[in-house]
Amino acid sequence: MPLLRSAPPAPAAAVTVPRRHLLTSHSRLKAPSTRPPLASLRLRPAAPLRGIPSRTWCRAEAADADAAPSQGPGDDTGARSALVLLGEALSLGFPVWVASACAIALWRPPAFLWVGPTAQMLGLSFTMLGMGMTLTLDDLKTALLMPRELAAGFILQYTVMPLSGFFVSKLLKLPAHYAAGLILVSCCPGGTASNIVTYLARANVALSVLMTAVSTFAAAFMTPLLTSKLAGQYVAVDPMGLFVSTSQVVLAPVLLGALLNQYCNGLVQIVSPLMPFVAVATVAVLCGNAIAQNASAILSSGVQVVLSVGCLHGSGFFFGYVLSRILGIDTALARTISIEVGMQNSVLGLVLATKHFGNPLTAVPCAVSSICHSVYGSILAGIWRSMPPTEKRE
Repeated sequence: MPLLRSAPPAPAAAVTVPRRHLLTSHSRLKAPSTRPPLASLRLRPAAPLRGIPSRTWCRAEAADADAAPSQGPGDDTGARSALVLLGEALSLGFPVWVASACAIALWRPPAFLWVGPTAQMLGLSFTMLGMGMTLTLDDLKTALLMPRELAAGFILQYTVMPLSGFFVSKLLKLPAHYAAGLILVSCCPGGTASNIVTYLARANVALSVLMTAVSTFAAAFMTPLLTSKLAGQYVAVDPMGLFVSTSQVVLAPVLLGALLNQYCNGLVQIVSPLMPFVAVATVAVLCGNAIAQNASAILSSGVQVVLSVGCLHGSGFFFGYVLSRILGIDTALARTISIEVGMQNSVLGLVLATKHFGNPLTAVPCAVSSICHSVYGSILAGIWRSMPPTEKRE
């Protein structure tokens, strides 16, 4: 009997799985992930969620914020530097502008006759305000601690100039009315224009302002006394009016400028580049006005008066500097004293000559003086501005 073989086990019935389920399972278990690798995540910034800035945007904004402050002040600094350079160019060309204004005044006097007393006061006051902005209260205190320099300037002001006026009128044998006018202007105090020239020459403005104030205060006594002795005629001066005018034009604006520089330095830094324009324009217009008012007399007076006035102011500048150096005063302060001694208050002399002398030609040397000392002073300012003193005051 044949051995019965056990039948092989029947194969298990195949489980029929729908294809869609099989693929679905397989894709869930075996299919590679569709997400990008980690490296690609680092290279691809995710889109920012709504309302939340991305890291790239934040970095860009931060870079812009860092760059903005550096660009703004740079532009402002460039504009300010351009203004400073332009002011320097105008200051160095100061003699040209003054001489041009005076030439136009001789040629066309009406071009400058519009300048009245109020415009003169405002122009000088605003210029003094600008010079005061270059000072601090400590500078003024330091100037008060220089009694030797103040005394030297005062003595030279009322010795060098009056004696020079007297001897020049004798040597050139000026007519009586011209001699009286020359002596009168030589006995006047230092003019406010000396403060402007000192400012342009980069000398000691604080000392210049104080010297102008001291000589002006003393002018109430010194000007009539010296004029009466040297010219033989007494000249009356209103001391209170002189004091008020000096305070309005010199002391008050300079003190205000120093206070602004002390407590509002930001505002001063903005407007200070404009002040050389104001200084140059003011001096040129005022000199042109003084010439225009006496144009016919100046043209008819000839070379003699111009030569005498030139010798007067040249002597003041020269001896003011040389004698100061002999007295041991340093270069910067000697330059200040030279400018103060060489430049007179010609407008005061013009007013006194017109009011107290009968002959109108007496005012001619005073009018010529306004242009002569401005040209001399501006030339010195241009030279000394480019040659700063090397020595320093202890």
